[in-house]
Amino acid sequence: MTKIQKLSIIILAVLLFSSCEQRLGYGVLLWSIEEPPIPSGTILPVYIRSNIEQIWVVGIPEEYRRGNNIDKMEIPLAHFEFIGNRRKTEQWAEEFSRYGITYAENLQDGLPIRDGPDNNARRVYRLRLGEIIKVLETVRGVTPISTTGDPLTGEWLKVLTHDGVIGYCFSYRLNVFNQNEESISAPNITGETVLDTELEMVLSRTWSAEIYSNMVTSRRFNIQQMQRHYRFDPGQDTGVARIFLPNLEREFRYDRIVPDGERAWRFEDTTLSMVLRSNSTLAVQFTDTDGSRRTHLFVNLTTDVNDLIVQENARRENQFKDIYNEGPVFTSINYGTISLISSGDFVWKDFDLLVPHVFPAETGGQGRIEMDLYISPSYEDRYIGAFTLQFTDVRQNNIFYFMYGVDNQGLRLEIIPEFGIEDMTVMRRAATPTVMYFYRDTSQ
Repeated sequence: MTKIQKLSIIILAVLLFSSCEQRLGYGVLLWSIEEPPIPSGTILPVYIRSNIEQIWVVGIPEEYRRGNNIDKMEIPLAHFEFIGNRRKTEQWAEEFSRYGITYAENLQDGLPIRDGPDNNARRVYRLRLGEIIKVLETVRGVTPISTTGDPLTGEWLKVLTHDGVIGYCFSYRLNVFNQNEESISAPNITGETVLDTELEMVLSRTWSAEIYSNMVTSRRFNIQQMQRHYRFDPGQDTGVARIFLPNLEREFRYDRIVPDGERAWRFEDTTLSMVLRSNSTLAVQFTDTDGSRRTHLFVNLTTDVNDLIVQENARRENQFKDIYNEGPVFTSINYGTISLISSGDFVWKDFDLLVPHVFPAETGGQGRIEMDLYISPSYEDRYIGAFTLQFTDVRQNNIFYFMYGVDNQGLRLEIIPEFGIEDMTVMRRAATPTVMYFYRDTSQ
């Protein structure tokens, strides 16, 4: 204890027993006191505020005294709302009276308290199973959506934890009750309660499908798959864990997540379990309807999936701009004229020699270029990349694939058959490739 802290305690003691101390004003008790038994919502006079000790010194109303001469007590700063003058305090207490004796019990281990009434808001606290919190008010917010797509039943509550954290919690996994229905005390925090830091880490991270990690490693991104946000959600907000993968959607309703071995946990009353194989890899297992045990891997990416999408879109835009800046109009004696538009669209005129063995006769002359393909390393000595060209007409088969190269004179294109594309990558050429060269049109 420092000299300043000792001095503050001495001063505090003197003030406590001084008969001439003055009130700072009035405030409202937020969290009930057991000894003496003063309910939350009670107006109390305030004499001292100690930021060092993190306490208020308040007066004990006569009706709550235990037949002794003690007329003051200490309460934590966070358990009291200081208002000031008596009239304003009475008005505040009147508004607070709706929730004055309202508390809630947490029914879901790990349920978060957030800094706003929205499941996307930052988490500021994680509740233990059975922990009691004080309800301060109901607020408007973004209603969480269940895995079935329906809004969850409940409302957003502004709440106070016993150790002083204020935030917002949705009531779906809370048992809300009044003080006169059950005695209120501090949460049962004993030496037997052990914080599972590794489970805390798992629940605080985003676990994306392993295919995204493969994309990051190969630097070949499928934006359509990434926009689906395939993932594993432990569901600590709702008590519903969810696996969302291509061709697989499963959900598991549970009450608790309990230890199941070293760095392993199971979701009580379900077949779902998870094992932390490394700090960035989570194995999720469950029993399928046919009785087989299935395992899927999920990863914690160093870069958010949304940021990866933004980066990949920027790469594709720059790739298109590199071609556009060399033109934007390219002309071939045999294959017509291609005019690129800065938005990513194109107009292609006079491609008659490509009809019908490449383009059907009804093919229109305009469309859009998507820089969504990659090329095998075996073609990198001849081409820069590849793209998808889609004509904007009503036919079903209006998508075509090209590898391309750009030099100081123009644009070289090679038509790639559909069977030559594997996993967004050009792996094979046609048996007799169609290679076209378009010169930069300097007359434009």
